[in-house]
Amino acid sequence: MAFDLKDEKSVKEYLDKLGIEYRFGCFSERNPEACHLLGDYLEAVKKDYEKAAKIYKNNCEELNHPKSCHKIGNYTLLGKGREPENPKLALKYFNKGCDLNDPDACLHSGLMLVTNGGFDQVDYNLKKAMEHLDKACEGNNSNACHYLSGMYISGVRKGGVKSRFNANSVLQEDNVPKTNEYDLQKDMTKAFSYAFKACNLKNMYACANLSQMYARGEGTEKNPELAEKYKAIAIELQDEYRTKKQTLTFQEGLKPK
Repeated sequence: MAFDLKDEKSVKEYLDKLGIEYRFGCFSERNPEACHLLGDYLEAVKKDYEKAAKIYKNNCEELNHPKSCHKIGNYTLLGKGREPENPKLALKYFNKGCDLNDPDACLHSGLMLVTNGGFDQVDYNLKKAMEHLDKACEGNNSNACHYLSGMYISGVRKGGVKSRFNANSVLQEDNVPKTNEYDLQKDMTKAFSYAFKACNLKNMYACANLSQMYARGEGTEKNPELAEKYKAIAIELQDEYRTKKQTLTFQEGLKPK
């Protein structure tokens, strides 16, 4: 059946059809992909966060779907969908999602573990944080690569990062610590490597940092031409970000078994 997605009635029929399809796939077939799509449908289309949370939670706990573990982790961290705000439980969901190879879950777990005092009942654990952030970066999560670069630019003082993560940090002169009390030593070569990957994944802040590294010769040989190249890329990505229209699309039916 064809739908005219420019017509309001057709759009409603299309979305209703998707909802029925996802419910059947989730409840009748116990398909974890269908359940996650149903959660997304309830969240984005129906704005029923309570039901969405229940779907994500069950899909994570019972069907071991990594993206649902990430979603219910967010709900639990923020106290959304009538899920009580519980950072310790949120971390448990993020850890499970990471163990199941979801890069976004690995990112959130790593950020929580490297932040000291930012989350109740969550202990600072740099070793595990680095493992999870590395796994997220290897899974092509640009924010994880960018954050790892930032950690090596500044080093990590003993006791961890003192505030919640800001993914939009850009290299500054005053980012250099003034003491030698590190749990993670500053390493501009590694910082450059992670920034390079993050920029290739279209992280504009990483591209801006990469430009400055080439301009200063930090972590790599000084190269004014490449500094200008990556500055231009950062500006281009910034312009794309400003003009990009945020749209929501749904998979047209489930993938065949």
